[in-house]
Amino acid sequence: LPDIQDSQDDRGVQLDEVGICGLRYPVEFNDGELSERGIATVEISVELPAHRRGTHMSRMVEFVDRTLASLNPRELDVALKAAREQFDAESVKIRLEMPIGIRVSAPSSGITSIQVHDLELAATATPDVSVVTTTVATDITSLCPCSQAVSDYGAHNQRSRVTVSAQGQADALYPISVRRIVELIRSVGSAPVFPVIKRPDERHLTMQAFDRPAFVEDIVRDISVELRQMSIAHQVSSRNIESIHSHDAMARVKWCPEDEPARTARSG
Repeated sequence: LPDIQDSQDDRGVQLDEVGICGLRYPVEFNDGELSERGIATVEISVELPAHRRGTHMSRMVEFVDRTLASLNPRELDVALKAAREQFDAESVKIRLEMPIGIRVSAPSSGITSIQVHDLELAATATPDVSVVTTTVATDITSLCPCSQAVSDYGAHNQRSRVTVSAQGQADALYPISVRRIVELIRSVGSAPVFPVIKRPDERHLTMQAFDRPAFVEDIVRDISVELRQMSIAHQVSSRNIESIHSHDAMARVKWCPEDEPARTARSG
């Protein structure tokens, strides 16, 4: 049968990305610290040269079934090299999103439940380098320092949606695990959140939040400091879903080890 995708194209337009998106597929994630099986949403694309009319998208679904159905992010470099060969492409991009559940224990009662976090792995492979960005988003509690300082009693608090992206490349494509990112997020702000708590837990968490007020700026700075100490390129954002304002509060920070000398020189 004729291979129309491999036919010549004479319009002279190179395409940045061509491929599949919105593919839902069962994936077993296992990085040695955390194992989760669920339905992931996958996107795969390649750079298409100007002379080629199309790419073979069925090969991408086959690749997901053979290579990504059992996923260890520490081995993504091998998968990315295989993808470039299989798709006959100079560059390949893979994005995978799935929920990750981690069991947590309430602080006073000890009752356990599963807190769900959102994971995204975004990988890019070129002839020169492979880059993987691990992004985790989850919720914590933040209590307003201003409200605590000016109120006779109580203080307004809210849920904060925190997103951390850690970038790896070369021999360290996965420089920090999903579990460690989750632990880092839950350690900042005013208090972690839990799916199931009893009255003693509610008392504990309410008082903990009051004793640990945190601005949205504090949340992203505290996480960034920890990641900088590990020399991990990262981006951190937090959105405080405000309880007494008609708007939300947000903060973002981006940092790369290679940029630090230049920033230090400018600040000096």
